[in-house]
Amino acid sequence: MKRGGYFITGLIGAIIGSLLTLYIAPNFIFEDIQTGNGSQKNNNTQIVVNPNEEESIYKAVAKKAMPSVVGITTVTVEKDRFFGMTRQSSGVGTGVIVDERGYVLTNSHVIGDGNAREVNVLFYDGSNEKADVLWNDSTLDLAIIKVDKKGLPVAELGDSDHVEVGDIAIAIGNPLGLEFERSLTQGVISGLHRSIKVNEYESVEDMIQTDASINPGNSGGPLLNSKGQVVGINTAKIKTGEGLGFSIPINIAKPIVDQFIEKGEFKRVTLGIKAVDAKYFEDRMGEELAVDKGIYVYQIMADSPAAKAGMEAGDVIVKIEDNDIKTMGNLTRELYKHRPGDIVEVKVNRGGKEKVLKITF
Repeated sequence: MKRGGYFITGLIGAIIGSLLTLYIAPNFIFEDIQTGNGSQKNNNTQIVVNPNEEESIYKAVAKKAMPSVVGITTVTVEKDRFFGMTRQSSGVGTGVIVDERGYVLTNSHVIGDGNAREVNVLFYDGSNEKADVLWNDSTLDLAIIKVDKKGLPVAELGDSDHVEVGDIAIAIGNPLGLEFERSLTQGVISGLHRSIKVNEYESVEDMIQTDASINPGNSGGPLLNSKGQVVGINTAKIKTGEGLGFSIPINIAKPIVDQFIEKGEFKRVTLGIKAVDAKYFEDRMGEELAVDKGIYVYQIMADSPAAKAGMEAGDVIVKIEDNDIKTMGNLTRELYKHRPGDIVEVKVNRGGKEKVLKITF
């Protein structure tokens, strides 16, 4: 009887202890990744627990996004600068289907910055199609190619302006070649608005940094969020470091993609100027400008939007609308946001004084 009494007392104590543990434990979020519904009480730090252990968030994203990811192979003719002979070289990259009529978004360098002699696209179902290069810009490192095929699975484009450090990041691509096609790697968004220096005066700006593994062949592939939406186009990896991958924010590509879908072509607006970075001008000419950052305009084209607005050679462009213009890269990205007929305010520094010009593209 005495021993049985101890057992009952211990059992009651264990039950009470378990109840207390449940009472004081942090509140967890139980979220269905299909519906996105969840609830939380008195806890600002959300902890997401998937009730279906067999269906991870990565598996769900893969099922949604994989069919819209394509492999891209190219043949480029290169000329030997020493012997003058030509030779063919092949390349492999990745792309994302952005319209069911055959439009594919990728990197400019994947298609040899427009110099590829042949471009082929490998689809999820194993079929192959030749592609035409419709547009590319090496400054943005983006390109649109098109295949003669309809009814294709289309990727959902997200909003890169709402991406935050710490968000889940998932990359899909063909690292090191098609033998590893459609590999999925996962990590987080490590940083935003990163700048990668190309040379002394040029850099690729406003990049998304991720620690999701990105290797040669991943170029042009999607960087996805936890909803399976494309938030970036993977473009580069720092060779001297691990866990340092970079993607072009999808919002830079959206206006270009939209115009191709609507009109079948893309027309880029121009100011009608010849210009260089202010720092480059100072270093090369040995002159000191009134501002250190901006775009130094050294020539205005006749009858151009800039000429009609009263811009002059020697002006330094420092702002378009509310956006600072520090480099030619900034200027290029800003122009891609606008369409013919748009009217914008351009702030220039002229001899130490700021002046606002209204430019109609």
